[in-house]
Amino acid sequence: MALLSLRNVTVGYGGHPLLDDVELHIERGDRICLLGINGAGKSTLLRLLAGESRPDTGQVIHSASLRVSRLPQQVPSHLEGPVRDIVRPGDDSENLPNAHLEAEQILTRLQLDPDASFATLSGGTRRRVLLARALIGNPDIVLLDEPTNHLDIDSVAWLEEFLLRTCRTFLFVTHDRSFLRRLASRVIELDRGRLSDWHCDYDTFLRRKEESLHDELRQQEALDKRLAKEEAWRRQGVRARTVRNQGRLRALEALRVERRQRRERSGAVNLSIQEADRTGQIVLKTQHITCGFGDQSLIRDFTTVIMRGDRVGILGPNGCGKTTLLRLLLEPEAPVDGSFHRTGTVSHGTNLQIAYADQLRARLEENLSLADNIANGREFVMINGLRRHIIGYLGDFLFPPDRARQPVSSLSGGERNRLLLARLFAQPSNLLVLDEPTNDLDLDTLELLEEQLAAYTGTVLVVSHDRAFLNNVVTGILAFEPHPPGRSDPWLEPGQGWYINEYAGGYDDWARSRLRPLAPAPVSVSTRAPARTVAPPARKRLNERERRELAVLPGRIEALEEEQAQWQGRMADPSFYRQSGDSIARARERSAEIATELEAAYRRWEELEARGEPGG
Repeated sequence: MALLSLRNVTVGYGGHPLLDDVELHIERGDRICLLGINGAGKSTLLRLLAGESRPDTGQVIHSASLRVSRLPQQVPSHLEGPVRDIVRPGDDSENLPNAHLEAEQILTRLQLDPDASFATLSGGTRRRVLLARALIGNPDIVLLDEPTNHLDIDSVAWLEEFLLRTCRTFLFVTHDRSFLRRLASRVIELDRGRLSDWHCDYDTFLRRKEESLHDELRQQEALDKRLAKEEAWRRQGVRARTVRNQGRLRALEALRVERRQRRERSGAVNLSIQEADRTGQIVLKTQHITCGFGDQSLIRDFTTVIMRGDRVGILGPNGCGKTTLLRLLLEPEAPVDGSFHRTGTVSHGTNLQIAYADQLRARLEENLSLADNIANGREFVMINGLRRHIIGYLGDFLFPPDRARQPVSSLSGGERNRLLLARLFAQPSNLLVLDEPTNDLDLDTLELLEEQLAAYTGTVLVVSHDRAFLNNVVTGILAFEPHPPGRSDPWLEPGQGWYINEYAGGYDDWARSRLRPLAPAPVSVSTRAPARTVAPPARKRLNERERRELAVLPGRIEALEEEQAQWQGRMADPSFYRQSGDSIARARERSAEIATELEAAYRRWEELEARGEPGG
């Protein structure tokens, strides 16, 4: 039996419904990724599942005593007070007697200070607080709306492991393709008000989706040809009122109705980056930059040269000073708070024209319309030397004419990001600076942005924690790390500042090359004796039982892999899901058990192999 179901649910706010007579069944053990373009209604669907809103028609059916929690896309503005009070339940604590202890444990796992004021936290830390609140009480289903937004790379990796290890059933919306590939066992797409269910991983979904769209296009072309033929016959006039002709007229009217009810797929965003005249060969140059606030250091002795055409990714934990670094690079002479101190120099190359998109979208005026945010009250904008009407330009970014005069406050997170890109690309530039540009973007727009950045001949600085995006766009990495270039010692403590180290390539290249903390130094023997280190204890040789275990492990691994392949083959067959819900749930549980057993078997095999090597 499904834990949570939607049956014949419709939700609309004027115009085409966001959800049009949809059905959805969430089974225990599902790891579902919900996909759809910005504004398709994904957040609306999550609110329905969480019980925070009601459908216009249809039913939302919960199993008995079901607990559902939700991480919202946007941080609520009304939250205030210490982190502990936000995370742990209030009036519900009577129903969750161990909730307070559990809250403390989750706060520790997420590295959150329970006494910190929520209002003083960074965007990423606030998201971790809301994530902790969503996970409290071991809910049956966790709904996550863009859970990786504003999280640094280490936090995203932790979240992946935590969800796989702790949360049995969850549904998430994400733009992070690496996160999606790691977690999703099922993909659901919300497209033109309907839900399509794909029981497969993301890469298989992409292939099947392309085939489905091709079939849909052929069916639409066949309908259009048939309708055109019947319309031509109708224009010739019905020569005799025969029964046959009357039936053909009724069939024509049915074709007209079918064509009117067709909802066309939204077009692709028409991104086009305006390029200004070329800069000099050197775009930005820093020498021995050190800065911080009061007694707290942020950046230590940073020297670099950024050349024309470089595409540089900036990585680092939340709160390390990435946005401060951008401010220093872009406006080195701008006044700052009195407690801020800096030394060193920043110099700009010649003919620099900068386009900057900030992380918090603060450059969008909430009360102004979309058109006024782009054109400042004008009716036309100049795009690549051509005069474009603002309505047409906004249409390139999938904003229909009736929305151009609406205020920015009415937009979803992804639509805000699209509008910011529209504003950014309306001005010529030769240096693009993007602070978390991928947050909330749908995958189609994200891929198009990657293509445009790859073709851009200017220079790009981008702060991002999207691993796939960094791999596809940047040619170098500036990483905030607690050690100087090429050395793992000394290793700085938090509050002592960060070194900014340079790496060639994208995220994967940095991940392979980055340094890790050194193991603790060996303990010395008595101070009276000459200094020497204690030799590590000899590895214990395999006993007879362990040798027998090592001999049978390869066969066990092979059997588990064969069983895993059989289950995956069955679950990939659409007829598999015509079984009862209990049978499907048992199959998924067994598949998850096999994955766990395989991982343990591999670890044990590696351990015994290492000890069984000569000299071991």
